[in-house]
Amino acid sequence: MIADYLSPHGYAVRIESQGDRAVEIILATKPDLVILDVNLPGRDGFEVCRVVRPGYAGPILILTARAEEVDEVVGLEIGADDYLSKPVRPRVLLARIRAHLRKAAPDGVNLAETRLVIGELEIDAACRMVVLEGCEINLTTAEFDLLWMLAQHAGQPLSRKVLNESLHEPPHDGLDRTIDLRVSRLRRKLLDDSASPRRIKSIRGVGYMLSADP
Repeated sequence: MIADYLSPHGYAVRIESQGDRAVEIILATKPDLVILDVNLPGRDGFEVCRVVRPGYAGPILILTARAEEVDEVVGLEIGADDYLSKPVRPRVLLARIRAHLRKAAPDGVNLAETRLVIGELEIDAACRMVVLEGCEINLTTAEFDLLWMLAQHAGQPLSRKVLNESLHEPPHDGLDRTIDLRVSRLRRKLLDDSASPRRIKSIRGVGYMLSADP
């Protein structure tokens, strides 16, 4: 059904019903975007996401009939960029796909300054590269976008509402943990102690701030 809807909109869609085979295809072909159903035979969608995430930086969307919050949390924690519960309206799915592809496009950066250096952290928006202490850090599209937003406002606290809006996420309702989960993953990749972070700081009652002098 998804393929039938997306193909007329100009997308080349490849379908794979086996989780193990999906891992091989994703890592070998590096598609522009991946949509995973949780209920795949063999490796399920969560496991496929977890396995391919270190070697695949493109957007990953997870579709599931499960509505439990714990499943959404698991999906985001293992590296998914978006999580949609079925049934998904085709036009909504298409809009999400377009939004994620826009964010992932290298030429989508419309900023005068595309390279920021904050201490030992270097961020290049033109080629979407992050280097920490001389070592390149592999970030997902969503993680990079969050880090870039924080870096542009280093030393300035940003609310979850502002971060959600800037990253084209659904409006923050006070319960959504998408930003919190992405910050948690970013901290791990940036070797930031979650108990006492020195790079991405939690600002009580506000949101998060990237330290201008880590």
